[in-house]
Amino acid sequence: MHFDPPLVPATLVQRYKRFLFDAITEDGTPFTGFCPNTGSMRGLTTPGSKIWVSQHDSPTRKYRHMFEMIETDGELVGVNTGLPNRLTEEAIRAGLIASLAGYKTLLREQKYGRNSRIDFLLKDGDLPDAYVEVKNVHFSREPRLAEFPDTVTKRGAKHLEELGDMAETGHRAVMIYLIQRHDCERFRICADLDPAYGLAFDRAKARGVEAYALRCCVTPTEIAASDLVEIDETGPAVL
Repeated sequence: MHFDPPLVPATLVQRYKRFLFDAITEDGTPFTGFCPNTGSMRGLTTPGSKIWVSQHDSPTRKYRHMFEMIETDGELVGVNTGLPNRLTEEAIRAGLIASLAGYKTLLREQKYGRNSRIDFLLKDGDLPDAYVEVKNVHFSREPRLAEFPDTVTKRGAKHLEELGDMAETGHRAVMIYLIQRHDCERFRICADLDPAYGLAFDRAKARGVEAYALRCCVTPTEIAASDLVEIDETGPAVL
């Protein structure tokens, strides 16, 4: 996806109250904007970092600017958690995930499981239905390694359990970890920060859930899924 209008560079002052951030434009003008990420954003909120923001002129918006990406260790990292589903859909339609390329119908936000909604339901008369869940990833604490989650996520563990239920009933169940950065060549479940999620992932895999890690190319003008990376299932020791 291309950013139109182009993103604007700024310097981060602080991110706070989950949804807000303060920054300064290149000409020295301070402003407050909306942060489209309710997670911890571990390692991606350092004051003084260079960021890129989108601008929106709708009269219904309280804040004109929205936090889109940040530069860390020379790498651009996307932080907008509203983008992974769109980026994943583009990747599926482009055939970047070969095992999902044969489906003719893609449905969004379909009800399933225990009062939940699946991100995508892929259907084709000749293939088993594929239930696809997408998770946003931007955490990295080791060179070339992306990890998820960066904090405890009971909701994420619930999704893995429900995907396992679908796999055991004969459907395909697929977890896609969408990495909004390109410097990571491997992906790993962060079981030391959330042991319960680590156990849920292992259980889901044993029940037949498929997992893929898809990284993105990120620039100030465009962000797009590029290729799959290896999932490292050895993992660190649980603390």
